[in-house]
Amino acid sequence: MSVSAMSSPSTEQPNSMKSQTLLNSYVGFDTITQQIEKKLLKKGFQFNVMVVGQSGLGKSTLVNTIFASHLIESKGRLAADETARQTTEIEAVSHIFNPPSFIAIEENGVRLRLNIVDTPGYGDQVNNENCWEPIIKFIKDQHSAYLRKELTARRERYIVDTRVHCCLFFITPSGHSLKPIDIVVLKKLCEVVNVVPVIAKSDSLTAEERDAFKQRIKAELAFHNIRLYPYESEEDEEYEKSLNESIFELIPFAVVGSERNVVIDGKAVRGRKTRWGAINVEDPEHCEFIHLRNFLTRTHLQDLIETTAMIHYETFRAKQLMAIKESTQMQQTQDSD
Repeated sequence: MSVSAMSSPSTEQPNSMKSQTLLNSYVGFDTITQQIEKKLLKKGFQFNVMVVGQSGLGKSTLVNTIFASHLIESKGRLAADETARQTTEIEAVSHIFNPPSFIAIEENGVRLRLNIVDTPGYGDQVNNENCWEPIIKFIKDQHSAYLRKELTARRERYIVDTRVHCCLFFITPSGHSLKPIDIVVLKKLCEVVNVVPVIAKSDSLTAEERDAFKQRIKAELAFHNIRLYPYESEEDEEYEKSLNESIFELIPFAVVGSERNVVIDGKAVRGRKTRWGAINVEDPEHCEFIHLRNFLTRTHLQDLIETTAMIHYETFRAKQLMAIKESTQMQQTQDSD
């Protein structure tokens, strides 16, 4: 063999190794995606949604409409003599496959363990000082519980994830602007969770009022530097950037929820009938519910879960570990003295 044909040791990788190498025959490692898919389908997926807003905005109804299932009992009164009901404490409603007593959420073989966190209507009291603290504490408690399980000597094979992946923030359809308390709560929530604002019961506004209301809300969010989900990233590809830009144009989503079927043009659809006409919640000409549902389930569900883990949880984890480190160093200094 000639000297020129021999390979000399070098720290720099040859060009042939940097470029894609063509295989002479089928190896089979391209099935790794199928292997991952089988494991994920067997394990199922976990998605935790929190609903935040004042009482009477149809939070339970909208969640039931999004997932096409009766997941949460509405607190609305159905009769004049019925006692007024409302959520008075944070409630987590789980819908999983095991144990079998829970409701199953399944679509085309994909199993979803759905956890809905219903919160008390904030701003309902005379004194609303720090009314958002129980909500923030609940979100942080889920991070803390996950961190404790992660740091144990013998970790579970699958840690049950109760971290809140998405917070639907319900805005009162006043047609004016955000309330001062809304701005405070949004600022607090955006620091710890992915927030998606929605204008509740938007059918109470005309199309012109709705558009003007959305523009005022967008201006207020920008003025107060409130950073909503989805977040911009340099790693996003062009189609992801384009998709997120279309989402930003829609935020806040003007939505209408309904679990009832009404007949429109001879077809049964989910909606509401009034003296002025019928509202089809899945008609983009009537409201933006269909855009919200597609956003939460078809395009950004996995990203919501990953963003929670990689941004909000990692921020919380780093602060907690730094606090533990500083506490340990302080204790060692005191012991040495």
